[in-house]
Amino acid sequence: MKRIIALVSAIALVILGLGTSFMTSLWASDWEDMFNEFSGANEPMSQVLEEGDAGNKIAVVNFEGVIQDTGTTGSGMFATEGYDHPMTIQALKDIAADDTYSAVLLNVNSPGGGVFESAEIHKYLMEIKESGKTIYSSMGNMAASGGYYVSAPADQIFATDETITGSIGVIMQSMNYTELAENVGISYDVYKSGEMKDMMSASREATDEEQDYLQSIVDTMFQDFIDVVADGRGMSEEQVRELADGRIYLGGEAIENGLVDQQGYLDDALNALKEEVGGTPQVVEIGGVQTTSFPFGVKIQNAIESITGGGEVKMVQELINNRQGAEPMYLYE
Repeated sequence: MKRIIALVSAIALVILGLGTSFMTSLWASDWEDMFNEFSGANEPMSQVLEEGDAGNKIAVVNFEGVIQDTGTTGSGMFATEGYDHPMTIQALKDIAADDTYSAVLLNVNSPGGGVFESAEIHKYLMEIKESGKTIYSSMGNMAASGGYYVSAPADQIFATDETITGSIGVIMQSMNYTELAENVGISYDVYKSGEMKDMMSASREATDEEQDYLQSIVDTMFQDFIDVVADGRGMSEEQVRELADGRIYLGGEAIENGLVDQQGYLDDALNALKEEVGGTPQVVEIGGVQTTSFPFGVKIQNAIESITGGGEVKMVQELINNRQGAEPMYLYE
């Protein structure tokens, strides 16, 4: 009996100690920061990468992953890692309006993403250029399709021999599981207000009229992509169209065909940009990936994954977020 009492007492002391440690950590935490996280404040994060002249700053803006406003990332208690479109757009707006920034370095590692998101980024990059700031782009492992679209306005584009870029084009795609449904005895009753209301339905073949109409949408968006590249690279439309059959290019080939200016990694692009702006500029990383943590530094995302099965849940989430479907995409997969 004495051993049981001693064991129970020891367990109680451990639980009490853990509870006290947890409350102490909560008390010691920065309550203002925690409130901002829980309230969902969506201000772009920033950190100084290199000290220097605060009146002559270079902003490093990261484009990591699929460029798409999925609504699953961002700030707030349950924020997850990944590309955050609203935060990135706000960062670009802030840079354009802030005269202490002299230049921007785009750090691009992306297969592209949504047509809308890519066009919105391009709009604010052009505002940055119009404000007199220099833009360089450094392509990482991949800067294809929309990843190239956002790089096109840059004054200089850097890539390595290993970089995959290009894939200039637009894609829309849907499934057609009519035959599968027939095999398992499933039929569909559709009531619609117009002939094209269920266009791209997976339960039937597309009509010739629908195919022509959807192709016209793709062609219009493709023309926009062509114009962005032609304007950004100083090429004619004919030159761009010769390169824009959707194929990818390695960095060295992209230098030869004019899509990329120089060979180099992120550090090479940053050093060249510092030389371009002159002086001793301060380098600031602004925007990018947002994550949220428990007071002990354990990410909420990781905690959820440990409970729900982790890899499988993350894989399904990525498949949902990166789906194409009816949405037109500047995306290479």
